[in-house]
Amino acid sequence: MIGILVLTHGSLGDQFIESARMIGLNSEESVTALCVDPSDSPEQLKDRLATAIKRANSGRGVLILTDLFGGTPTNLSISFLAEGKVEVVTGLNLPMLIKAINSREINDLSDLARLTAEAGKEAIFLAGTAMPARRPKRDRR
Repeated sequence: MIGILVLTHGSLGDQFIESARMIGLNSEESVTALCVDPSDSPEQLKDRLATAIKRANSGRGVLILTDLFGGTPTNLSISFLAEGKVEVVTGLNLPMLIKAINSREINDLSDLARLTAEAGKEAIFLAGTAMPARRPKRDRR
């Protein structure tokens, strides 16, 4: 099974996993959050990330999901990219996490990363345009 590591600023990763539990997951096995603490040095963070990747990897690789492109979690994780072993998808949202967890047994790491990114993009809507009939009419006075 592909391991999933949710790497975020503060406790956001823990909250994403907790929210995903409420909605329903196929398996929480090998799903871990690693929260970046601003008081940790870059070396400490890199060591913690290396340990978390090793722990999450059961032989099929690890998908790292990060919250913000250009942020410390993403920048740290990019140094661990390795084809077939570690992939990184950034811009985390809840549909991405659920898709990753529920699809990891039937896909290889590369396909899972692609599907996860697509799920995240497909779940973004401007509600007023997606459901115009539900938009309240403005008073034209």
